[in-house]
Amino acid sequence: MRLAILSRAPRSYSTRRLRQAAIERGHRVQVLDTLKFSILLERGAPELYYCGRRIGHYDAVVPRIGSSITFFGSSVVRQFQQMNVFVANTANSINNARDKLRALQILSRYDIGLAPTSFVRGRDDILPAIQRVGGAPVIIKVLEGTQGVGVILAESQKIAEAIVETLQGAKQNVLIQKFVAESKGKDIRAIVVGDQVVAAMRRVASGSEFRANIHRGGKAEPVVLDRAYEKTAVRAAQILGLRVAGVDILEAEEGPQVIEVNSSPGFEGIEGATGIDVAGAVVDHIAEQVAYPELDIRERLTVAKGYGVSEFTIGPDSPFVGKKISETGLREEDVAVLTLERDGETIPNPHEWRVVEAGDRLLCFGKLSAVKSHLSPANTKRRKKKPK
Repeated sequence: MRLAILSRAPRSYSTRRLRQAAIERGHRVQVLDTLKFSILLERGAPELYYCGRRIGHYDAVVPRIGSSITFFGSSVVRQFQQMNVFVANTANSINNARDKLRALQILSRYDIGLAPTSFVRGRDDILPAIQRVGGAPVIIKVLEGTQGVGVILAESQKIAEAIVETLQGAKQNVLIQKFVAESKGKDIRAIVVGDQVVAAMRRVASGSEFRANIHRGGKAEPVVLDRAYEKTAVRAAQILGLRVAGVDILEAEEGPQVIEVNSSPGFEGIEGATGIDVAGAVVDHIAEQVAYPELDIRERLTVAKGYGVSEFTIGPDSPFVGKKISETGLREEDVAVLTLERDGETIPNPHEWRVVEAGDRLLCFGKLSAVKSHLSPANTKRRKKKPK
């Protein structure tokens, strides 16, 4: 396999470890400075140039895109995608994770633990936003911050209001997030590769510091995640479209709460704490994907005219409720059920005898006219949560 690592820091620990792991496994690998690429757009022939020369063939790319070059870096990754090169994380997934607000908005649609978070612009909305997330103390986050930079603990409501107003006055977009008292000074970082957690550590802040980031002096200890935490980490990465991710989770009384997902997680702290070859796991996953590539079902199955992929939720009044899949009539309408999602579990290729329940989410492929006929308000309506 010929592998390219996109990185502006070839001597950083993570880049060196990825390169070392690839070489140890017999792959050819190059570290390429992301900003030295140029993109050529022509009809039917997307091209990339590096240092003024057209690049050769690569089987796969590992993007290590820093926050300061997200736009250009993701454009380079997208161009590799257009050239049918496998990328460990797609441009879209990198952008999803890099924008903290966008990431939380996407995750909030699913049954996954999140620390209540609010985003406001108007001065008069700051106080209600603080109250909606549970009141002071609160965590205030700058959207573009990384490694704990731009994360502030506001102990009181007045302090929180003042901080938000000051940051907004400096043209910064900020999030107001619930402070989970029982997790003060600690969190969990899980590294997800493919569909599994390959390593996890608990980060503990130093002294009175509430941020547990290793870059802020935090200490790391290995941890074996229970099923709920492992499932949360994997689902968060998959929902955002990431094949390689660092998922940060708070240990709240009500269970795991995702606070951030990183598309370019560092390896030094977690490899040091756990002794696990995380870089090797990433390279092995990429090699497997190159050898046995997964297909994007939404792209490949929409080629046939009049056919497509759709997803809909079974409402409480749906005629499907209580029926086996074989009794719904979908197959007779030339519609196949590809997956059934229930209570956070995804069941691939569900058996025809499986009984459909209210709240199930079906991913189907078939005639668009037939699929769309089942996207009525009665079928797609989501039940509102009862107020606490």
